Amino acid sequence: MSAPLFNIKRIMAYINLHKILSKLTKFFFFIASMVMFGVSAINAQAAVVTVSNYPLFLLSQAVTEGAPSAKQLLQAGEVGHHGSMSPHDIKAIQDSMFVVWFGESLENNLAASLNSAPNAISLFEFNAFKRYPLRNEQAKPISNTLDPHIWLDPQNAKAITRALAVIHSHANPEYKSIYQANAKKFAQRMDKAVANVQSGASPQPYWAYHDAYHYIENSLNLQLVGSLTTDHHLSPKASQLRRLNELRPNPTMCLVTQSTPAKGLLTKLGPVRTTVQAEDMSNSTDFVVGWQQMAEQIRHCIA
Repeated sequence: MSAPLFNIKRIMAYINLHKILSKLTKFFFFIASMVMFGVSAINAQAAVVTVSNYPLFLLSQAVTEGAPSAKQLLQAGEVGHHGSMSPHDIKAIQDSMFVVWFGESLENNLAASLNSAPNAISLFEFNAFKRYPLRNEQAKPISNTLDPHIWLDPQNAKAITRALAVIHSHANPEYKSIYQANAKKFAQRMDKAVANVQSGASPQPYWAYHDAYHYIENSLNLQLVGSLTTDHHLSPKASQLRRLNELRPNPTMCLVTQSTPAKGLLTKLGPVRTTVQAEDMSNSTDFVVGWQQMAEQIRHCIA
């Protein structure tokens, strides 16, 4: 495929997300006009849209129901923190009209290929998604950082599907009405899921093995009061375990974790309930269903 003679990434950097629909539409009309004048030729494979990781694929699937699906670079459980690109992945990027990814702060193993790819669109470059900073083991914000798990916020999830509907519509305009209707249906389902789990009670404290659930806290009225480690690949320090025990707000605490913790670790934490929740939604086949199940299981753990 002949790549566009301009860099989508640079153009997207100037787009405010609250204007995403109108700005993206104008941008893609610009692509169409360039093709008409022969500046860039796009072959039959140009209708392919590729998305980076599993949560983004689930959101894309909600948009493309009843139409051709997007391709997926990373499999469930491979959010993008580690690993490397295969030759097959690189070819998929080259063969796609658009490659949608979150960005380097989440998917650093894709950065070498996608930062310079003229057909790549990084969602982190939009300005209208709700954003939170990373937090340390004491649940204190770390300045000049971004917690990348933005899809767990319901408003962000809806905004992402609206953006995907626009992108898919310009790749395959014959399905535009389907994409738009699906994005509206997704928003309605997401709102209903939030209403089903919201609670008017005072904020409930919880622990996380690794702080990855910031974006779901508002919907569940939760308050992180400490995490075991800043990276789920690192073992918690004894000093942090002592601190959590000394400052525990409830006699029995809920620990939200990405995988089943060792029994010895739980013993050191005292009375504790656990719930295993993959922040990349890798245990789900439907985003809204998976989000609501996560929310309900966390609430049950805390109750």
